[in-house]
Amino acid sequence: MISLILGGVKSGKSRHALALFEARRAVLGRGLILVTGQARDLDFRQRVTDHRLERDPAVPVREVGANLPEALAAEHGQKGVVLVDSLDFWLFLRLERGDADRAARDLEQALRAWTGPELILVSCETGLGGMPGHAQALAFARELGHVNQTAAALAHEAWLVVAGLPLALKKAN
Repeated sequence: MISLILGGVKSGKSRHALALFEARRAVLGRGLILVTGQARDLDFRQRVTDHRLERDPAVPVREVGANLPEALAAEHGQKGVVLVDSLDFWLFLRLERGDADRAARDLEQALRAWTGPELILVSCETGLGGMPGHAQALAFARELGHVNQTAAALAHEAWLVVAGLPLALKKAN
């Protein structure tokens, strides 16, 4: 099963995703967290530390950066649950690398081929707040919209977290 958790910055989406992850890990056993963000400033380092303190230290965490599709492919056939935090930071890295325009397609291929454990994807929902008017920010928002729509179309369930409250957008059958 693939689950998608969307929300704005500091909406509680990662906390909700972690709660789902822990509940499913309790039943399925094995758990793995794939993180894509890279702490390049003091504020982001603090966010990484905060997330680390919220997680069970026994759960392995793999920093995959821009190589998310490859990391997902490495989990094919495994059991348990995998948490990916987050698609938006993955897209930032793809933008820096110059191949953000292929990100939605690469994610679609990875999700269509998914035979691994349960998968929980976290991403910021773009367009819920003000957007800077410069071309790079608009290009990022456009590509993140494609990435999120791709993930939502292939997900079995999707959630939007607002002010810490999860709202079910799509329920698993």
